[in-house]
Amino acid sequence: MSPFLFGAPTRRMMGIFHPAGPSPASGAAVLICLPFGHELLRSQRFFRILCDRLARAGHPALRFDYYGCGDSLGEDLDGELDGWAEDVGAAHDELRRLAPGRPIVWVGARLGATLALMAANGGNSTPTRVLAWDPVIDGTAYLAELRIAHVDAVARSYCVPDPRAGKQLAARSNAGPAELLGTELSPELCRQLTALNAVNLRVSARHDTMVLADPDDAPVRQWADAQAARELPVQFAPFTHTLDWTADPNPRSAMVPAEAVQRLLAELCE
Repeated sequence: MSPFLFGAPTRRMMGIFHPAGPSPASGAAVLICLPFGHELLRSQRFFRILCDRLARAGHPALRFDYYGCGDSLGEDLDGELDGWAEDVGAAHDELRRLAPGRPIVWVGARLGATLALMAANGGNSTPTRVLAWDPVIDGTAYLAELRIAHVDAVARSYCVPDPRAGKQLAARSNAGPAELLGTELSPELCRQLTALNAVNLRVSARHDTMVLADPDDAPVRQWADAQAARELPVQFAPFTHTLDWTADPNPRSAMVPAEAVQRLLAELCE
């Protein structure tokens, strides 16, 4: 595992490369498009273990922080969807340099899955396959979900909960800027998320896309079915797991659910 900086001098990003181990397999390289904000913090350990397992199976992997996120340069308020989609393309080019000659598969989770779909559909970097895990297809609903989790976290942080604080937080507009679960969102990011919906989020016709989501997630399933109805190469695959993207660790929310690791490895190492 090797951390390093990459990208343009004005947009340096932190990457962590997991080189392939001494395995007889010589499979695809894997680019991990991580979630955003608190969901990234909740899943960091999961994706580290996934990348370690991929590398041992002969698949080099790269995970990275978008500009303005994690250990990359920039501030919270520098983050916005179009720039992050370009970051995915830059990370693809870096992985191609680190693992020359291998096909590259993208795995995105939550907002990272959305960014992978955006980058694949509108950028110059072409993966051989995209796995979109629990993609965000409705930005307004996503902001509302984060706001509910934020209000709950603030309420639980007080020894004596103040109901007025929760009401004030819940009443704030999504126009931003706003802090949700410890991450500040710029007005531009809030605007972009509000405009994100199932109509304007498309999959690329240049490669296969697999959408992994809970079978009870009707909006995502309907969106995937609509993409397939347009004769695009997309498949919906039911995927039930116990990783709660926003909740703090508790007995009912595993940090690294074994079934999720095994399922992703099976899809990537086939």
